[in-house]
Amino acid sequence: MSYTLIIEHRPWEHAGMIRGALAGREVRTVNIVDEARPPVPTPADIDALVVMGGPMGALDDAEFPGLASERRLIAQCCAAGVPVLGVCLGMQLVAVALGGDLRSGATREVGISAVDLTPAGVAYPLFAAIERPEPTRLEVLHWHGDTVSAPPGATVLATSASTPVQAFAVGNALGMQFHLEVDANQLREWLREPVMRAELSEAEIGSLGSAGCTRLAELAPAAARGIASWFTAR
Repeated sequence: MSYTLIIEHRPWEHAGMIRGALAGREVRTVNIVDEARPPVPTPADIDALVVMGGPMGALDDAEFPGLASERRLIAQCCAAGVPVLGVCLGMQLVAVALGGDLRSGATREVGISAVDLTPAGVAYPLFAAIERPEPTRLEVLHWHGDTVSAPPGATVLATSASTPVQAFAVGNALGMQFHLEVDANQLREWLREPVMRAELSEAEIGSLGSAGCTRLAELAPAAARGIASWFTAR
């Protein structure tokens, strides 16, 4: 019997609201980033692959040897048509695994700000399920420093001035640089986590703790519906 595999890289960067979208499925969660030869399933074993965020870079294999196995599994799943959802670092791993370029430290985006949806993004079912005042703009949570180019054959779904590829789709895979899976409670967890907190100025901590949590509380119901719709269609 197949199962949905979630790959996490650090405990606090867990799947959040994605978990709710997986109700009724068998779900297994692993953290293999520090293992040189981790046990990984074959695409035939899993019905979907979810790859979450983390503080490392997508090509930091010397320090985090499990990343190479993750990229191989992503490429194999994409070739086999297994649904793949990558978030933040996970999105970067999907892009690199499929031939995109990583731009380490190219920009720093932390906080709540808008992404611009392309025409394909406006029509994409996950984003279409999220009500918003402006049809082509969506306010989301960002927390990254690296960026990627879209892999060959991918369709860019969202962009911003500092991050040209905020989301892309290719085959049965979706990559999102931003964090739709995070609700206000998870953001509060991040703000209490020393590793995450150390990246922020006091002003950013204050802004995320107030305006950020307010925005995510507003966004969470629609984001949860959008994420659920993505899995339901696959």
